[in-house]
Amino acid sequence: EASGVMARDFSDMAMQLDAHRAEFPRDRGDRLPTEFVWRDPSSIPPRPWVYGHHLIRKQVSVTVAPGGVGKSSLTICEALAMASGRELLGDWTAKDLKVWIYNLEDPRDEMDRRIIAAMQHHEVSPQEIAGRLYVDTGRERTLTTAVQTREGVQIIKPELDALANEIEARGIDVLVIDPFVSSHQAAENDNGAIDLVAKEWARLADRCNCAIELVHHTRKTNGDEATTESGRGASALLAAARSGRVLNKMDPTLREEWGLMDDPSTYFAITRDKSNLAPAGKREWRRMATVSLANGDNVGVCEVWTPPDTFDGVTARDLLAVQTAIDGKNPRYSDQTGDDWAGVIVAEVLGLDPSADRKRIKRMIETWLKSGALVKGQKMGPIRKPVPTVEVGEWATE
Repeated sequence: EASGVMARDFSDMAMQLDAHRAEFPRDRGDRLPTEFVWRDPSSIPPRPWVYGHHLIRKQVSVTVAPGGVGKSSLTICEALAMASGRELLGDWTAKDLKVWIYNLEDPRDEMDRRIIAAMQHHEVSPQEIAGRLYVDTGRERTLTTAVQTREGVQIIKPELDALANEIEARGIDVLVIDPFVSSHQAAENDNGAIDLVAKEWARLADRCNCAIELVHHTRKTNGDEATTESGRGASALLAAARSGRVLNKMDPTLREEWGLMDDPSTYFAITRDKSNLAPAGKREWRRMATVSLANGDNVGVCEVWTPPDTFDGVTARDLLAVQTAIDGKNPRYSDQTGDDWAGVIVAEVLGLDPSADRKRIKRMIETWLKSGALVKGQKMGPIRKPVPTVEVGEWATE
């Protein structure tokens, strides 16, 4: 019996070796190693990016986010951008792309709501994406690429072959799997198991010359800001990806600073902090806008959002008006001095709220102090000690 088991093991190893050899070009045969031959750099094809510096052909990319931030809405809008060839969220996209969203959690009606709301909000017509956007759900057809057995993780080759056949038949350029955890039944915390699963996705991307996006949940972060390394389970998933990005809700201190405390919208940041093939990206912001459908449903749709600039709408004439109002009054520099704070005068001149816009006003005053438009002075305070004040420096010109 033992010899029979050993024979089967050797047979399995031989089959795996034959499959491995089949991946090499025929003219190379089984000869290893391969000598490096220098090539003219201009003859090497540029990296085949399809969307920004996140999605690239033949590679897996990962988006990590806590629940309820907006990752599904983000990927839907990005899919519409790629299918329509329009930069709906400001990111560059290749043209003539076909995108397949395979959402493994939501029913089709919910996917239709989200996609149609996004099309309505971004003014994408059905004709722009006809034959270029494909959508399936795990409610109608489950997806299991691997299972955990007593012998370890087993890759379900027929499932991956079926995916490959559909990708090649439809000419799919980008496949979005949302979420990754629902695409397999391997042990989530087993690095070896997840490594095998992730590499099968990479092989599929390479085989079909497409980009694959795996959407992944974070573990509990206890209020800390997440990174791509905050993904649930084993770290092997991120290791297999060539681009990783993380979504985080806006911190309350930033909401206060930017005057958004009374705004119920969800704002979140995108940070591309794992990038093997391009420089790491700067933080970008998105907002979930509320879109009303004709059936009465309200749906959140992702859109670009830019943090307010301190001096948005403030001109040289406004600065001159602030200087004129401050001149001779010697208001105090500290914002803890009630109506005697210089910021109260700034707020009155510019039509701002000295409480809600306090941080913005303070940044304005600091900038004007650095530029010399305002300068610090002194006056005697209530307890007969000098306190810092704000005075006019170099007068502005219109």
